[in-house]
Amino acid sequence: MELEHRLAEAPMGVITVRDGVVCAWNDRAADILTTDTPDGEPIAGVFPQSVEGSLTKAFEGTSISDVAFEEYYPEVDRWLSVSVVPDDDAATVYVTDITEKRTNKQTIERLRSESERAEMVDTLIADVLEGLVGATSQGAVMETIRDQLGTSDQYRFVWTGEYAVDGDELVMSGVAGEQGELFPAVREAVKSGQATPERRAVEQQRPKLVQSLSENPSVPDAVRAAGFADGVQSVFALPLVYGSSVYGVVGVYAGTETAFSDHVQASFETLGELAGYAINATQNRKLLFSDTLTEVTFGLTENSPLVRVSDTCEAELTLEGTVMPSETGLTCFLSVSGSDPDTVVETAEALPSAQDGRVIRQSDAERGRIQVTLGEEVPLVAAINRGATIQTAVFNGDDSQLIVELSPDTNVRRVANVLDDDGPAPVLARQDKTRSPTTTREFRNDLNDRLTDRQATVLRTAYLADYFTSPRGSTAEEVATSLGITGSTLLHHLRASQRKLLDAFYDEHDDSSG
Repeated sequence: MELEHRLAEAPMGVITVRDGVVCAWNDRAADILTTDTPDGEPIAGVFPQSVEGSLTKAFEGTSISDVAFEEYYPEVDRWLSVSVVPDDDAATVYVTDITEKRTNKQTIERLRSESERAEMVDTLIADVLEGLVGATSQGAVMETIRDQLGTSDQYRFVWTGEYAVDGDELVMSGVAGEQGELFPAVREAVKSGQATPERRAVEQQRPKLVQSLSENPSVPDAVRAAGFADGVQSVFALPLVYGSSVYGVVGVYAGTETAFSDHVQASFETLGELAGYAINATQNRKLLFSDTLTEVTFGLTENSPLVRVSDTCEAELTLEGTVMPSETGLTCFLSVSGSDPDTVVETAEALPSAQDGRVIRQSDAERGRIQVTLGEEVPLVAAINRGATIQTAVFNGDDSQLIVELSPDTNVRRVANVLDDDGPAPVLARQDKTRSPTTTREFRNDLNDRLTDRQATVLRTAYLADYFTSPRGSTAEEVATSLGITGSTLLHHLRASQRKLLDAFYDEHDDSSG
């Protein structure tokens, strides 16, 4: 039977049913239900099956129900809106494909949910960062992160780990949250050295996200089984990094696969970088204010670029001073003996890890002072990032060595490991020293308090570049160029810092402005 014209041309599917059998339909209904000839077929057979089976129920019994509903039909992979309107001797079924509308709604709900979760995580991380400000040790930093994240409603549990003092073994420092069966399984896997997400994050120095924890083959079997039992579906392993140094790791476990959106991951990565910075700062504070320290002399090999320069030029290079690492790297000032300083600069700049070399002063054909900037991967920079204060370094072939000061609890082997790619750099000497406060030290601390970071950097760079010698080893323009600032800005900082230097020396008044 054919439908009247207005129903046949309707934008929705229209089906006429009499005694449970299809007797008329329009083309739109056939398209939606992906059927060709429903005529004479039972309506229950024409319509695909849904989980609820609402249409079948409407035609059960002696009377037809007047119903309207929306359901998902897996056979045609569509969401359909269905209305059944009974008449005296028949019923009309109206059907509309609402898949796109439903998908858009789900997408909006998912995005809203992700946004709300990201906002909550950002607030949570802000609380963690606030706690890091007062942290006085690596343990305190770890505890702050662990307790804030692990006790929140967003995650099941959080554990933190760091390297053992005398090796590269990853050891747990604590856990917070609902441990269930999963945490003991993770603990055993870490203890036995298995490739947990946290261990891979530390080894590769970048975060690791695991979704569908129980199904991921990269996760140890016992951890996968325990995760399935506890209903934990995802983990984010966050290394705590500063420069080339990895101080530890945070393992965050969640009950859903969608707990770590791109935004949340980015927020956690920022947390890892700031936590690494905080740990490094605590180590530097210990070294600065401790009355005891450890002085260590390391042997250097050709893994150090300046050793290679020394060998190539047959020169002895002595480190006279450095300006702390910046975005461009560590600026080093070296005295040269036994080779033409220009040749040494050219050789250094040929290395991929060195840049911005120049001769500051040439005393004669084989002596002088040079400046060169080294990248983050260079051992000197790596040692600083590990909390070392460089006292001096001599680059002279096989006799090359580096002398540093460390806080007493610094892992010496860890510093040795970053100085040589082929294994720990040899420790030639080690001694614990007591540092008594002196007038000179108090003066320097007072001056450091007065100077801004920029003023201190400019003043130290100008000093090491022989700007204050007569004749000058560097012009104002050369010093300014090495710092990436203009000559007028350089002179402004120099005048301000010199004024503060004189104030600190004469102690007549404390003018910390400018």
